[in-house]
Formats: sequence, structure tokens, C-alpha cells
Amino acid sequence: MSEFFTINNTTGGKARAGTISTDHGTIETPIFMPVGTVASVKTVHQRELKEDIGAQIILGNTYHLNLRPTMDVMQAAGGLHRFMNWDLPILTDSGGYQVFSLSKSRKLTEEGVKFKSHIDGSTHFISPEKSMEIQRQIGADIFMAFDECTPYPCDYNLAKDSMEMTHRWLKRCIAWTDENPELYGHKQNLFPIVQGSTYSDLRKISAEFISEQNAAGNAIGGLSVGEPEEEMYRITDEVTDILPKDKPRYLMGVGTPWNILESIGLGVDMMDCVMPTRNARNAMLFTWNGVMNMKNEKWKADFSPLDEMGTSYVDHQYSKAYVRHLFVAKEYLGKQIASVHNLAFYLDLVRVARQHLVAGDFYEWKKSVIPNLKQRL
Repeated sequence: MSEFFTINNTTGGKARAGTISTDHGTIETPIFMPVGTVASVKTVHQRELKEDIGAQIILGNTYHLNLRPTMDVMQAAGGLHRFMNWDLPILTDSGGYQVFSLSKSRKLTEEGVKFKSHIDGSTHFISPEKSMEIQRQIGADIFMAFDECTPYPCDYNLAKDSMEMTHRWLKRCIAWTDENPELYGHKQNLFPIVQGSTYSDLRKISAEFISEQNAAGNAIGGLSVGEPEEEMYRITDEVTDILPKDKPRYLMGVGTPWNILESIGLGVDMMDCVMPTRNARNAMLFTWNGVMNMKNEKWKADFSPLDEMGTSYVDHQYSKAYVRHLFVAKEYLGKQIASVHNLAFYLDLVRVARQHLVAGDFYEWKKSVIPNLKQRL
């Protein structure tokens, strides 16, 4: 085991409970990471994230932070931790996914990607080296290699060419990182990303190449981009069979509560997704009993707690009827309450999963709880 990652318990399958150690604190895995793209988890205070939701690590995004507030401001602030007053671990996405989603306003070459800002149309360029430089300036505890995320469906030859360029870019990311030390006095850990779309042979090649780099941890990218859930699980299962067992595995952009539990069962340690906050702002709440649309008429006079099994203060402080009223009246407080609830539920979900991993009955528990999580209330 490395000093960075320790496996505490396994359950006879691929699922495991572990501990990631960073200079900004310890992360107990499996973990869900709230997404704070532009130095803010939408509608949620940092105090709530830490004290009420129980977040152990959050995400920032290289593409967005580089455009606004810009790296001049970021460095003057002393990095993202100080800028947003967050003293726990942070992970940054390299910006690759955002850049490649701008398919109509970007030009891709071996050197990097030229693209137009979604904010003002100005032209920018990100190379593997530039992505690493920006992430040094942001100062995240875990930062991602610059990769190309292919769409779904994806032609085999396109997926192969993209994967091979991602591997070449990774070598450049590692070289730049080795030559340029951290800026703020704490250790940063680079994670490479496995690509290869839904092609098993490409994923095997990529997972083996990424494993050979001996990074602190490894990520699985290019999933949860529109492929069927069964495909996502199949590829994840194949890749985690190859990635080193003594390194944390991060499945990027996943997902629903049941996606998270299934992924944990396949050997994934870290996950992130905008779903809990995005769906919350659209009045969809995830609970242990199923999914609720808070705009539904059925909650109009339901004065029971928002979630009887919830662990956040909002779950017992506000009723279903009140939160429905806020959404119908288009009051912003409804979005805030729903966001705190969903994030707290997601963190509770992985915390309870960890308890069952330690107890040794995770797979039985997962099978029993997923049908409840999926039902519409």
C-alpha cells in the first residue's frame, strides 16, 4: 500500500473501503465528490458542505476557473483553497471534457485544443502542459491529466486514435509535472485517465498503459456520456480488473444513487456528478425510499418531514408541503433546501455503503436497497 491510499476492508468481491491521505485531510472511500465547477457548489455554502452535508472533498474545473476568475486572481488569492475558503481536499478536472463538448467552436491538433470561450467568444488554447500549469496555479490536492473524451456512440477508429493521443498527452502531462513543483506548499497528486469508449480491447490497452505510469491514483473517463447503464458497468468491470488494486480508482461523472452503488461493487472508490444539485434545482429529490418530484400535487398538504430517513438538518426542519410550495412559488430557497438534501443523501449513501463494506455484507445490502432507490414516489 502507498502512503496516499490504504485499503481498510474488502468484502470478498471487488468492493473495498479505503482511506486517501492528502495534505488537506483524509478521505474515507468509497466517496462521492460534490461538483463545485466555478469555485462554488451551486446554491450551497461551504459551511453547509462541511458541517451539514459531510463533504470530504469537492471538485473544481480547470476550463471554467481559467476563464473566470482567471489564474492571475487565483494565484493572488493563494490558490483555490484560500480563494473559496475551503480547507479540505479539492480535485480538479483537466478541462478536457468541457473543451471537447464545445465541438462547434474548437480545433483539435496534436499540440492541443484551440477553442472559443462560452462567456465572451474569445479564443484560448489548452495543451497538456497548459492544463498542468493551470492546475498547479489552482492548487488542487488531486489533479487530472489532459485527455480527449470521445462521444457516444463513437467510431472504433476514432476511439482508437483519440485514446492513443490521450496516452501521448499523458506523457507530456507527466513530464511537465515532474519539472514544475507545487506552488502553495502542499502535495498535488496527478491521476491519468483511461479512455477507449465502449470497446473492450481499447479499454484494456488504455488501462494497461495507465497502470504502467505508476500514478498515485487512476481515473476512468469517457463513460456516463449517453451509453446504456449495462455498457458502463461492463467497461468499468473490465477496467477495474486491470487497474492496480493498491491505487484509488475514480469513475468520472457518475451518477444516480444506483449507479454509485453498482460502481462501488465493481471496485470504484471515487465518483462525482452534477446530478444531485442539478436535479435538486429542478425539484427532483433522491431519498432512501425513492425519487420525489417536489412539484407534484400529492405533496401539497403533506406536512411530514422532507425525508424521515435523511441525515441533513433540512430533512427534519422542512416539510414536503413547504418545499413544494417554494418550488411552485419559484422561491430560490426551494433550490437551496433541495440541493442540501440531495448532496447530504449522496454522502450518506456512500457512508452507509462503507459501513456495509466494513461489516462484510455490502453486496447483499446493495441488492436489497437498489429497488427502493429507483422507485418513483
